[in-house]
Amino acid sequence: MTKTNKSNSPKPKTTFANPISPTSAAHPSLEALKEEASRCQACSLWANATQTVFGEGPTTSAIVFIGEVPGNDEDLAGRPFVGPAGQLFDEVLEEVGLDRESVYVTNTVKHFKWEPAAKRRLHKKPSAREAAACRPWLDAEIKAINPRIIVCLGATAAQAILGRDFRVTAQRGEPLPSALAPIVIATVHPASILRTPGPEDRHKAREAFKRDLSVVAFLARDHDHKKR
Repeated sequence: MTKTNKSNSPKPKTTFANPISPTSAAHPSLEALKEEASRCQACSLWANATQTVFGEGPTTSAIVFIGEVPGNDEDLAGRPFVGPAGQLFDEVLEEVGLDRESVYVTNTVKHFKWEPAAKRRLHKKPSAREAAACRPWLDAEIKAINPRIIVCLGATAAQAILGRDFRVTAQRGEPLPSALAPIVIATVHPASILRTPGPEDRHKAREAFKRDLSVVAFLARDHDHKKR
């Protein structure tokens, strides 16, 4: 994890009676949503984060990728998927013929959740309550984009979109219907590949991830072909 000059002692948690929520406008722009989300205090995570990390990508994107929570690098940069996991994600996207600039990338939770470890801030999995507090922003992003395909990267995103009983290990790479998009596909989070011990097993995990994204790329190209 990247070192930071932020204090390694989380600030006291606070309860907020009037959290910011997405605009009630019928068709808010992503920029308007991003601006509103920058002031969100719907859960306590904002207090120990540098900033809100909103999604990024074109409004016209046919594909929305959803991760778990920003990491240390994302928290400092204010952009999703820019750390080591994001670099791996970009590499595999390119290998399957997808352009990072043409897809929308976001997270289930918009503030970095961490715990101190020496001079580093280590990622922590968000709770169900924290994911629920952030859910209105995710729903608003999806509504603004109206994607053809949603790709859930990891269990937190998959269970947020497909239900708490969904298991990535059982149905990864399988196109599924959803009320949020015609197709939803779940796969692992690229960070899990980086954590895989041993070069051989790490390579196998990367290849399995690439196969899942190849399905996404095929479905996206097939959709584009039918539109012509």
